[in-house]
Amino acid sequence: MIIVTGAAGFIASNLIKKLNSEGFNHIIAVDKFDNAEKNKNLEGLKIQEKIEREVFFEWLDKQNEKEIEFIFHLGARTDTTEFDLAILTKLNTDYTKEVWKRCIDMQIPLIYASSAATYGLGELGYDDDESKIPELKPLNPYGISKNEFDKWALKQDKKPFYWAGLKFFNVYGPREYHKGRMASVILHAYKQISETGKMKLFRSHNPEFKDGEQMRDFVFVDDVVNVMVWLMHHRKNSGIYNLGSGKARTFLDLVKAVFKSMNKQEDISFIDTPADIRDKYQYFTEAKMEKLKTIGYPYQFTDLESGVDAYIKEMKL
Repeated sequence: MIIVTGAAGFIASNLIKKLNSEGFNHIIAVDKFDNAEKNKNLEGLKIQEKIEREVFFEWLDKQNEKEIEFIFHLGARTDTTEFDLAILTKLNTDYTKEVWKRCIDMQIPLIYASSAATYGLGELGYDDDESKIPELKPLNPYGISKNEFDKWALKQDKKPFYWAGLKFFNVYGPREYHKGRMASVILHAYKQISETGKMKLFRSHNPEFKDGEQMRDFVFVDDVVNVMVWLMHHRKNSGIYNLGSGKARTFLDLVKAVFKSMNKQEDISFIDTPADIRDKYQYFTEAKMEKLKTIGYPYQFTDLESGVDAYIKEMKL
């Protein structure tokens, strides 16, 4: 059995699809299955059992640990506009501590989701050097909740025999339709352009960046799940790793790629960044990916134009 938490979510459902393609069909899907739109992500996937998030630990404690091969803990409150740190601490930090402790007791290897939001404004760069993690200054409670767990994990004397925390950068791709405001700019662009023939981007409120030239590390979800499955087989070199493409690109690059994939004439304008996120906005992110490569990860990452084109074709279907 392989356990995947947050199973109906964007990255996790893509991971289950990948695992199924490799013959792993005894999947235990853990989530709060109360969102009909989100649950569509699991249609057609091979899943042995669905477990509600609230009873997962009770269920896990009753299992024979020899039957559980791996845990991918991807479940979390991922809304970066959630400002109630108590909720995020409960669902992100403390819940992950319980997963961690059981992986130690039951000798189960673990991969968990961290986030590039832990880097804040990038004052210390985007290097996954674990010695820098205690000094990071996340911009929002979501990033704080993720960084607090990373710091806690590194301090522990007892750790799972294999574990990896993955700092996801700006992941995009199929199965994110349920995410609403938190979906990738590619999905928003596809919808806007389909409906109006135009696309509105956030204006820059930072004099160092022109409008539309804010830069992010956009990474295709297929690359993300490939890394996770490779690490599941690798099971060496425990630690915290960046997971991005390694190449920052502008939002203008991204939207132009969407127009091109849709065979539409470019029509781009700018609107103010919403006030509630303006002072928490990252203007530049770029994952340093050398650490993953040094442990032997052999595959190239999808370039932005190819990833956008693949995603647009999927949406058209």
